[in-house]
Amino acid sequence: MSRPRFDKLDPARQQRLFDNAAEEFGEKGYEGASLNHILERSGMSKSSLYYYFDDKADLFTTLVERSVGFLMKEIGGFDPEALTANTYWGEMEALYRRSVRLMNKSTWYVKMGRMFYRLRGDPKKSAPTGRLFQAARHWVGLILARGQELGVVRTDLPDSLLIDSAMALGEALDRWIVAHWDDYTPQERLAMAEQHIGLFRALLDIQATR
Repeated sequence: MSRPRFDKLDPARQQRLFDNAAEEFGEKGYEGASLNHILERSGMSKSSLYYYFDDKADLFTTLVERSVGFLMKEIGGFDPEALTANTYWGEMEALYRRSVRLMNKSTWYVKMGRMFYRLRGDPKKSAPTGRLFQAARHWVGLILARGQELGVVRTDLPDSLLIDSAMALGEALDRWIVAHWDDYTPQERLAMAEQHIGLFRALLDIQATR
């Protein structure tokens, strides 16, 4: 994880580093990306990089985290407290569609996703990816808790099991989507929103217990 001292680095230098890292990773993939090339283009020494990050995997995962934050900002974010029993699942589907529309315009996010899951599948390099999943798990927990408050999410299972199950389904869908993205047209990808959210409903909806 980038060290707290990185936040004190001049914002312009931070942005230059991430811009060059994104370009290098996007062009050459995670394995082929040259850390030396990123540093040279960013005007940063290797010792400076290791002052802020643990390694190449740490830099890449931090880049992905920032990209997810930018993605959420672009699609409008998501406020669990604004959900109602009538809008809960519809808003999930709408969020999914907004995400797909943005990725249809910029396949950079798909490339990052493919690299992220390859990194996550490598036991020697996957440790930095764990923090992103911890953040996602916290967010999923908030969403499910709100659904339970509204009476639309099942309460017959332990919360930890419910969250773990939702996370497992989400990761399976993410992996499938980035692997098969090129097999579908933009409209076909948008149509998947109803199907994929339907899988979550089958797992989580309180109706599943009746």
